[in-house]
Amino acid sequence: CCQSNDKGAPLRRLQAIGGVGDFMKPLSFKRHRFPAEVIRHAVWLYFRFSLSFRDVEELMAQRGIDVSYETIRCWTIKFGPLIARRLKKRRVPPTGRWHLDEMVCKIGGRRMYLWRAVDDEGEVLDVVVQRQRDTEAALKLIRRLLRNQPVEPETITTDGLASYCAARDQLALRHLHRPGRLRDNNRVENSHLPIRRRERQQQRFKSQASAQRFLTTHAAIYNTFNIQCHLISRPTLRRFRGDADAAWAAATI
Repeated sequence: CCQSNDKGAPLRRLQAIGGVGDFMKPLSFKRHRFPAEVIRHAVWLYFRFSLSFRDVEELMAQRGIDVSYETIRCWTIKFGPLIARRLKKRRVPPTGRWHLDEMVCKIGGRRMYLWRAVDDEGEVLDVVVQRQRDTEAALKLIRRLLRNQPVEPETITTDGLASYCAARDQLALRHLHRPGRLRDNNRVENSHLPIRRRERQQQRFKSQASAQRFLTTHAAIYNTFNIQCHLISRPTLRRFRGDADAAWAAATI
């Protein structure tokens, strides 16, 4: 029930919108001791795989590049959000079938909630880190989606949390809301797994602001490289990987 019937969807996900991004200024790597290629590769390694800064430092050292993990951290903070915005602009619009869910986590020793939305093909639409699990938090997520997504929702599937029902009534979205059982929302439940892996690797997020920054950047890069290898043939996989690498290269010029 969570798989899309549109077999052409992964290909559309990897196609850039015509003309989008052509007007964007190139990234500036001035006043950095290391070449742009090194910085791009370090940032890609950190966000693409479940690696710590020290892991990336060791991988770079194996290639003869002596750079500290603290320098890599600074690169991810400076260039990560810029690259993520460029990748997001180059993506084709998601579908209008949205799945919403929240997951609990510890951030800075406090219990917080990651409110997440994906479409029916696994594209991460938005992530909002909030302290509460109430109607106001649900309203914030849905309003952000309605404001920032380039498509109108066709359906909004959630679990049985009452906060979604209250938010939907305030926004007059009752006709779109599909509150369902757990299996009806498997798409978003499964999409939590990469976040859990990163949370463990980073020994939990340290602050609400840093968690929001990382998750927003990670979502854009995850969307670009999430090819769903088990659904396609090897030749198609090679082509999709090439398209994803080309999208990354264009966004990091």
